[in-house]
Amino acid sequence: MRKRGAPFDLKALRRPSLVRSLIWMATVLGLIALVTAAGGMTWFFQHSALSRVDATLNEKFDDLYAGTSVEQGEVIAPALTDQAALRAYSGHYWELAEADGQGGLHVLVPSRSLFDGEIKPPPGGLAQLKPGARVYYDSEGPNRPTKERIRVLARAALLPGYPRPVIFLTAEDRSALDHDSQRFAELALAALALVGLALIGGVILQVRVALRPLFRLQKQVADVRKGKADRVGADYPVELTPLAAELNALLDHNQEVVERQRTHVGNLAHALKTPLSVMQTEAEQRPDDPLAEVVARQALIMREQVDHHLRRARAAARAQGSGERTELAPVLDELSRTLERIFGDRGVTIDWDAEDDLVFRGERQDLLELIGNVMENACKWCRRRVRVEAVPDGPGFLKLSVEDDGPGLPEDQREAVLRRGARLDESAPGSGLGLSIVEELAKAYGGSVSLGQAAWGGLKVELRLPQAEA
Repeated sequence: MRKRGAPFDLKALRRPSLVRSLIWMATVLGLIALVTAAGGMTWFFQHSALSRVDATLNEKFDDLYAGTSVEQGEVIAPALTDQAALRAYSGHYWELAEADGQGGLHVLVPSRSLFDGEIKPPPGGLAQLKPGARVYYDSEGPNRPTKERIRVLARAALLPGYPRPVIFLTAEDRSALDHDSQRFAELALAALALVGLALIGGVILQVRVALRPLFRLQKQVADVRKGKADRVGADYPVELTPLAAELNALLDHNQEVVERQRTHVGNLAHALKTPLSVMQTEAEQRPDDPLAEVVARQALIMREQVDHHLRRARAAARAQGSGERTELAPVLDELSRTLERIFGDRGVTIDWDAEDDLVFRGERQDLLELIGNVMENACKWCRRRVRVEAVPDGPGFLKLSVEDDGPGLPEDQREAVLRRGARLDESAPGSGLGLSIVEELAKAYGGSVSLGQAAWGGLKVELRLPQAEA
């Protein structure tokens, strides 16, 4: 049979989780740090590249200023060796101009690369162009079809023989700079994204490793609950050692309470049995006295009640205890051999089947009483065959079914046989307490008993009992 996986629990994702909180916090902080680093690195790269362009523009200004002269009241530009400034729209521009008195520039000498365009004045106006001041700014270039962006250096200077300040403008196309900056930003984001993924993986691994003792503690507590262990280990980090010690102290306290309850119940039962025995003995010595007969009968009923409640209390206490485990297969084998010998004169055969790793979470004596009563009842009523099968029945439980080929039991009478002392056939031996004891013990262990019809036509009894992990 294919084993189905556990269903997806959506509610578990909504509950607070220490692991998720640590991972999310580290992820968010890491992403903020990485994005900040990517932005800072991109800004630094762009600023450095822009500084180099500005330095180049300043060198061009020095060359232009050094070679500019005034002849007969006209500004004469030098013959520069920069070939790029000779090609139209080459991206290398310069211009000599003066203020036109209306906030604009009157071009005196342009570079050939400007062709029919010109360099626009600074956005802040010409007032900031005092002699010696350098103004760097970005502007639209002369090659408008390509939406060219240029970096401009504007600087005013006084030339001997010229009455007004001359404004020197040198410019370069910054598209290469912007392209390199964008490329660097993309590469930086890609590289930092990989670093971020590696960091997230490292955080998940770190959280898992750091919280492994907590998961181990959880597993050990589950082992105690399932009966695989009776205490929690003590080998834990200093932060969890007090918790493990408190859990062990709680387990010891619970075990002490259970043992104390079992002792009190046993003492009470012993204290009641003695006077009941005296009453019954005295009543039996007066067979002709009607009152003595009533006393004897009631004393017997009281003794059965005391045994009944004592058995339930002990079973409940054992069910709450830890570490009790009984393998199912050896018990079935022992009971089958014993009952086949007892009912050998009738030729009764018992076939049983149980997986080797099925383990009952409880005491062996209780399991013998549970299964023994059901199998003995099947052997009493069967013709010749009894079949016993044990299989897992969901998480933490096992199901044991006992079938016989006897006359069976009508559906309307099945509930009655589970009542104490109920006997549907008075000719059969027994007190009528077998199946009621089975139901009491099963309920004490958190299980159940159900009756049905066997495949052979007889009675089928199913026990659902707690299972311990193999």
